[in-house]
Amino acid sequence: MKAKAIVFREIRKIELCEVTLKPVSSTDVLVETWWSSISTGTEKMAYNGLIPSWPFIFPFIPGYETVGKIIEVGDHVNQSLIGKFAYVAGSFGYEDVNAAFGGASQYIVCPVESITVLDNISNPQCGIALPLGATALHIVDLAQVENKKVLVLGQGAVGILAVELAKLMGAKLVAATEPYKNRLNASSADLKVNPETEDVSAALAGHEFDVLIDSTGIMSAIDTGLRFLKFHGTVIFGGYYQKINIDYSQAFQKELSFIAAKQWAKGDLERVKELIAQQKLHAAKIFTHQHTVEDDITEAYLQAFTDPDCLKMILFWKTGATDATESDSTCYITE
Repeated sequence: MKAKAIVFREIRKIELCEVTLKPVSSTDVLVETWWSSISTGTEKMAYNGLIPSWPFIFPFIPGYETVGKIIEVGDHVNQSLIGKFAYVAGSFGYEDVNAAFGGASQYIVCPVESITVLDNISNPQCGIALPLGATALHIVDLAQVENKKVLVLGQGAVGILAVELAKLMGAKLVAATEPYKNRLNASSADLKVNPETEDVSAALAGHEFDVLIDSTGIMSAIDTGLRFLKFHGTVIFGGYYQKINIDYSQAFQKELSFIAAKQWAKGDLERVKELIAQQKLHAAKIFTHQHTVEDDITEAYLQAFTDPDCLKMILFWKTGATDATESDSTCYITE
């Protein structure tokens, strides 16, 4: 079976082209994609050739943020799944191209274990938020935030969701720093600081934080944040870092603990899905931009990679895909 897919052909070269899908096995499902999104972390690094290792071997299909409708299932898969929307974490089901997650395709063949069915969410487009929501949830779990003061550096998509989840999980106070106005405005932090226009020391004066969560990847920002941690405080590295280079003296003087968060843990996708379904997590606030795959796809990726106001770019694969969201266009979840 043939399908259109987004292919990173080489460094800084993106194409929408035809690929060949592997046959649907007895334990697979075939998903017709309605929406996918762009990772501004991993995919940006791969686009610039900064991850020269498997699975990012050119040419490859990116994408681990995909929602579509199940249109076929294998012989050993429950037939009742047909017609349901599902989040797809990616696929290696291609014959003629490598898959670096592989979710940016018109049709996706993947094991049934790779999907998360979205039948309890009124707006299935919200499933796009599952991987970043699960990443943020894992970060907050590692931080053990209940009754603690938490400082979150950066209000990109993961940072914004981490703030909401920290509050939901009982943090005493959540503060956030972010240099871009629109991102800071989208945050639900109790205390918001713009380091470009405010004196961070003055804004955070009188506060000693138990936990520092970084979602910036900027070492100078982490160094600044360390000054506000209490003795025996904890730092959670919530991004992906090529190298760690921080002021060790602060870690030494305060006997700080450092934890690296890797993606999400087993069960976190389902937990986030339930939080969205129960109207406890506002997923759609990170959906800021949209683009159809038939238009200039490179333009969409470059905007997602470079525009600080673009928290999450939604790619529309199917004509009429917007119709599914008209009855609940915001996928608004109360705080």
